[in-house]
Amino acid sequence: MRWWRGFVSREWARVRRDGRASVLWSLRITVAATAGYLVASLVFPGTQPLLAPLTAMLVVQVTPLSLLASGVDRVVAVVAGVALAIGFGTVVPLEWWSLGLLILVSITVGQFLRLRSNLVEVAISAMLVLGVGAIGTEAAAWQRIAETLVGAGVGIVATLVFPPKVASSDAGRAIDGLADAISELLVRAAGELDAMAAGDPRRLAGAAREWLDDARRITHDIPVVGAALLRAEEGRRLNVRAVRTPHVEPGLRQGLEALEHTAVAIRGLMRSLSDVSDGDWLDDESASDVLRDLAETFRTLAAGADAFGELVRHEGDVQVNLSRDDIDRLQEAQDGMVRARARLDAALAEPRSADLVELYAAARSTVRRLQHELGLEERVRRQVRLLPRRRPPIRPGVRRRSTDDGPHMTDPDEETQVLPRLSDEPPEADA
Repeated sequence: MRWWRGFVSREWARVRRDGRASVLWSLRITVAATAGYLVASLVFPGTQPLLAPLTAMLVVQVTPLSLLASGVDRVVAVVAGVALAIGFGTVVPLEWWSLGLLILVSITVGQFLRLRSNLVEVAISAMLVLGVGAIGTEAAAWQRIAETLVGAGVGIVATLVFPPKVASSDAGRAIDGLADAISELLVRAAGELDAMAAGDPRRLAGAAREWLDDARRITHDIPVVGAALLRAEEGRRLNVRAVRTPHVEPGLRQGLEALEHTAVAIRGLMRSLSDVSDGDWLDDESASDVLRDLAETFRTLAAGADAFGELVRHEGDVQVNLSRDDIDRLQEAQDGMVRARARLDAALAEPRSADLVELYAAARSTVRRLQHELGLEERVRRQVRLLPRRRPPIRPGVRRRSTDDGPHMTDPDEETQVLPRLSDEPPEADA
C-alpha cells in the first residue's frame, strides 16, 4: 500500500507539473497533421494523401532553429529515394534480392548525403514507390514528392505560428535529478558507514566497490542531462516565445558544469576509499571513528549537492521564484563544508598510517572542490562569463580614438568588475 500511495502521489505530481505542457504539445502535433491532410486533399482531390500529415507531424516536433534543416533534409531524402525507385523500377522487377539491393543503395546514398535522422526516409520512399509497380512508378513518385512538400510546408508554418515552449524548466529538473543522484549516493553510503562503525568495519571493501560503481553510473548519465540542456538552448533560438522568458540558460549551463565536476570528484573519493578498504587499519580500535568521520563528511557533501541542485532548478523554472530560503540553504551547506574541512585538517594533523593519510587527504580535497564548485560566488562568476557578449554602445558625441592616434584610453565602464570574495582561500583551477 505504501508503494502504491507513493506511486500515485508521484504520478499526480508529474501530471500537475507537466500536464498542461503535454496537452499543448499533443494539440500542436494534431493540428499540424490535420492541416497537412486538409491542404493535401485540396491539392490532390479524390485521394487520401496520408504522407502529408505524416511529414507535418515529423517536422513540427523539431525546434525552430533546426526546422529549416529538418525540412530540407526530409525533402532531399524523399527525392533521392524516389529517384532510386524510378531507376530500379524501370530495370528490375520487385523481388527479394532487388528489394535488399534497393535498401542497401538507399542507406548508402543517405549516408553520403549526410541526412542524419532522415537517412532511413530514403529507403522508405524508395520502397513505397517501388511497391506501386513499374507502370505507375513515375506518377506515384511525383505525388509522393508533392505530398512531402505540402506536409513540410504545413509543419513549418505550424511551428512558426505555434512555436514550442522553451524547455528551460525541463533542463533544470534534469540537472536537479543529477544533483539528487549524487546526494542519494552519499546519504546511502553515510548510513552504511555508520552501520559498519557499530558492527563489522571489514564489510567496507564490498560496499566501497558498490559505491564506486554507482558513482561511475552517475558520471555516465551526465551526457543525457547535457542533451536536455542543449535542447533548451536550441529551443530558445528563433523562438518568439523565448522573448517573454528570462535568459536562464547560462545559469543552467553553469549548474551542469559544477555538478559534473562534483560527480567526478565524488567518483575519485569513492575510488580512494575502495583502494584502502582492505588495509590493516580496519583492525584498529580507531577504525570506527574513521568511518564515522567519513559518514559525517558524506552527509555534508550530500547536503551541498542537494541544495545546489534545487537552487539551479528554481532558477531555471520561470514559474518558480528563487527564494531567500534556497540561498540560505546553500550557504548553510557551505558552512558545513567549512567545518568538515577543519575536522579533516585536525585528523590529518594526528599521526596515522599511510592509508588513512591518503583517505583523509582525498576527503579533504573533495570537500574543497565541492566548496568551490557549489559556491555562490563561483556560480555568479561563471554565469557572467557564459552570458552572450554584447558590444558596448557608442556614446553620442564621443569619437573613438584609433590605434594610430596614440595609446588607447580605457573607459572605466568597459573594465571587468571584480566580484567580492566569500572566503580567504584562492579558488582552485578547473580540472
